Amino acid sequence: MVRMSLLDIRIVPDPVLREMCSPVALLDARVKKMAEDMLETMYTAPGIGLAAPQVGILERMLVVDVSNPDDGEDKKPYCLINPEIIWKSEATSVYREGCLSIPDQYADVTRPAEVRVKFQNPTGSFEEMHATGLLATCVQHEIDLLNGVLFIDYLSRLKRDMILRKLSKQQREG
Repeated sequence: MVRMSLLDIRIVPDPVLREMCSPVALLDARVKKMAEDMLETMYTAPGIGLAAPQVGILERMLVVDVSNPDDGEDKKPYCLINPEIIWKSEATSVYREGCLSIPDQYADVTRPAEVRVKFQNPTGSFEEMHATGLLATCVQHEIDLLNGVLFIDYLSRLKRDMILRKLSKQQREG
């Protein structure tokens, strides 16, 4: 088996994390390889989602897998290319979110409890996903990253500044 490369994850305050991503225009071998590399990077990190800008690629692509192997679940990876939320529930849910680009920092974020997302898979086929629970939260979190939005942007200025100060201290001591 050929080993896929692990990609470097960008950390706040890297400016690429605040950029708006462009649509993926051509779904080719490069995009399939990028999806494989992003999944390997996400699993190794470990995380449950990874958006292309987190690895320095300003294209609208993300990977997620909220399965729990510790509970005996098989991996269930998704690769969403050019994802678009086409419906959000009025009901909301609160999850304690973290981000591979903001290591070891977590906060409660309120989002729609369910979403419907239209996207292309790596073969170019169009699909729709109705996501609930953790998957809905994760997909929304990763789509936000494609738009230059971080989970800390949903927090009060006080909480956001506190997290950024902790992260800055970690980086200085690191």
